[in-house]
This record gives sequence, structure tokens and C-alpha cells, in this order.
Amino acid sequence: MGRLDHQSSVLIYGAAALGAVDQETADRSIQQALDAGINHLDVAASYGDAELRLGPWIPRIRDDIFLATKTGDRDREGAWASINRSLERLQTDHVDLLQLHAIGDLDELGKALGKDGAIEAAVRAKDEGLVGDIGITGHGDQAAATHLEALRRFPFATVLTPLNPVLWRDPAFRANYEALVEEVRRQDVGLMTIKTASRRNWPDGAEQTHTTWYEPFTEAERIRATVSWVLAHDEITGLATSGDVRLLEHIVAAERDRLPADDAETVLERDPEYSSPFLHMTI
Repeated sequence: MGRLDHQSSVLIYGAAALGAVDQETADRSIQQALDAGINHLDVAASYGDAELRLGPWIPRIRDDIFLATKTGDRDREGAWASINRSLERLQTDHVDLLQLHAIGDLDELGKALGKDGAIEAAVRAKDEGLVGDIGITGHGDQAAATHLEALRRFPFATVLTPLNPVLWRDPAFRANYEALVEEVRRQDVGLMTIKTASRRNWPDGAEQTHTTWYEPFTEAERIRATVSWVLAHDEITGLATSGDVRLLEHIVAAERDRLPADDAETVLERDPEYSSPFLHMTI
């Protein structure tokens, strides 16, 4: 995890998957993740009941995991309340990482890092030992460029930014991402990624069969291809699993049996509907 010097598992448990499930379903999924060797759990204040579902587990496993949460508030007071509420819901007195959530453009970045912005609450929480360090996350085709600018303004310890083969095909996205990687390496930042298993936006009128806001890949072969392709990028320190508990087993299997990156790209080229999840942002 970059200069944090934590040996996180390659897969990061994306606890957005717990936002709308009951405790029994959550328990099965969390145990499945732990059994797979996942030691890094990533949640957020805005993920429905996810923090509440993780809460009963944390006192038992706290010393064995890296625990990250996020605040989507942009102002200092709102973020401070969010941080403390997350600690209460997670049944712990500290998290290892507090991330400024869903910052995908310069306007949002300016709000969070400006006077009386959320960053002031995050720094206070770090100074008081409530959080180990501070990171940033975001969606959208401007996320990489925004996160590069974020690293110029504040020494974030981690970045969580989107990457997958279809995004990579866009020359502008690729250039922004490569510039971000250069800065990440210069500062020794932990670079994590999201939207690996995204296939496209949900088509108009389609039944949304999964709890992800995008339509995910569901076939084992294509999930294996996307996971393999992303993890071929050696700058990536962790890949967050998708926001539906049913996809976890396929992502775990894919990480254990990776394809060469060129073969993975060939598999995905067979899908004419493969497209960016950011064409029509729904969050």
C-alpha cells in the first residue's frame, strides 16, 4: 500500500455489496472474503447499511484486517460527524484509512480541500488517532486527472480510481491515468482501482439484476479477463471487488487463475456492448 507499508491482499473487499442485504447474507459474504485471504475491507458512510453489517465483525477481526471507510461530505463539520458516525457503526475506535469519497472533478476537489472543507476534518481525525491516514476516491472519466491534481494539493496516502480495458482504449483517459501513475510512484502512494468488472451502463428499460449501478460482467470467462487485465498493471496495489455479493466468488476465482493481458483483451473484444460505465453517470 505504498508508503503505508501495509501488505494488503490483492483483492479488496468492496463492502458496497453489503448496503442492501440482511445480516445473514452479509455474514456469508464477509466469511467468504476472509476465507479467500482478503485482509483489506473498504466501506463508506453512504453505502446503505454496509457499515452496520460489518460492525459485528470488526471487534473480532480488527487486528487482522486493514479497515477503510469514506466520507462523502465536503464541509468540515459534516465530514467530522460522518467520521465519528462511521466509527460508531463499525464498532471500532479507529480506521486505518479515511477516504474523501466520490471526488471525480475539480469542482468537488475544490470543495473538499478548500477552507472549512472536509480535508480539515480528516486531518483532525488523523491527528487525534481516529484514522491512520487519508486517501481520495472518485468515479468518472475525469477521475484520474482530478486525482493527479489532488496529489499536487495534498499528500494523500492512497488513491482509488477507475481502470478497466474499455476505459484504457480512450486516449485521453489513458494519458490522464499514466500521468497519475507517474505521480503516484513519485510520492509512493497506494493506488487502488474500481470498476474492473463493469460491462456498461444499464440499458434503458433493462431489468437491473444486480445491485451495482452499472451492468457488470457475470460470465466467469469475462470476469477472469477483466481482473487479469487490470492486475497486469504492476502499479495497482489492490482491486476492489464489485458491489454485489454474488460476484465475489467469480472475482476471487479470476484472481487465482489469471490470463495473460493480451489474451484477456482478446476475450473482451468479443463483446460488442462493452463500454464505459461513465457514459451516463447514475451516482
